[in-house]
Amino acid sequence: MLNIHPNCWSEHEELRTVVVCSPATLDVPDQRTADYVGWEKPVKQEKARENHEKLVLAMERAEVQVIDYSAYLKGEHAELNHQLINRIFVRDYACVFGNTVIPGVAGSTMRAPEYIHSHQLFQQWFDDKTFSIEDNNRIKAWENGDVLVLSKDAVFINTGLRTSIESLEVMKEKIFKAGFSEIGVIDLPRKTETLHLDMNCNVAGADLMIAKSYLRLFPVQIITENTDKYKMTGDFLNRHGFDVLWTDKVSHTVADINFLNLDPETLLVSTEMNKRILHDHPKLKNKKLVEVDVNELEKGGGGIRCMTLPLERR
Repeated sequence: MLNIHPNCWSEHEELRTVVVCSPATLDVPDQRTADYVGWEKPVKQEKARENHEKLVLAMERAEVQVIDYSAYLKGEHAELNHQLINRIFVRDYACVFGNTVIPGVAGSTMRAPEYIHSHQLFQQWFDDKTFSIEDNNRIKAWENGDVLVLSKDAVFINTGLRTSIESLEVMKEKIFKAGFSEIGVIDLPRKTETLHLDMNCNVAGADLMIAKSYLRLFPVQIITENTDKYKMTGDFLNRHGFDVLWTDKVSHTVADINFLNLDPETLLVSTEMNKRILHDHPKLKNKKLVEVDVNELEKGGGGIRCMTLPLERR
């Protein structure tokens, strides 16, 4: 068992421990193949590995403990896992709600083996109170790219293409038991560019959210243990202390939106990010940006946030 004490009550506090996974050993050789497997462009894994090493180094320079889960796999799991092209997108496997690690369930059968491999490791790393591999037995689809932990009070969840409302109905009591009092639920269109919530909005500090402008038109279902009501997205986020920068400048979704907070003042971003977005709100002007070239990795359809699973923040 690793000496890890899961602790995440927000998306922006100082990152201390994160799970990643190095790229697979197989190329996605041409556009036709990329289309078949749901990737944006062909990918050379040698170059992808170079990108991933830079990503890991950037976090280690920020004194973050980086754990590559694939290094802990053995036997037939290790033999299969290195051939799973989506294994880099570790965010979906689980989410730390306070001190509780809740496992996800793959919304696509192509990704199912990765979830099994990582969850069996988590079962070894954490005690039964922190992580229960049986939590996902009753749910059908729950990918944690659809989850934002806003504060010690509230989480924001999309029940869209890869996360079902039926699964939320099962898991909500677990979230309340973890210490949260409110769940905001949005239902995004079932499209590739709206695959997960974190491809449409992201926390950019203690009191700021960056979101695609169309989200302001969506209502959010607000669920507590005793009530169920609706508010518009902006009103929901404002009530939890977030100004929202509504933007139409997102042209490269995974580079522009899918960043990672290293601490309240520092964002780990792609070199391909449209930094003009950051000029549109006074709270972003003094942000420290750590840029890393993950362009080859982003061709798989996910960004830096997708490639990182925070276990500890403080």
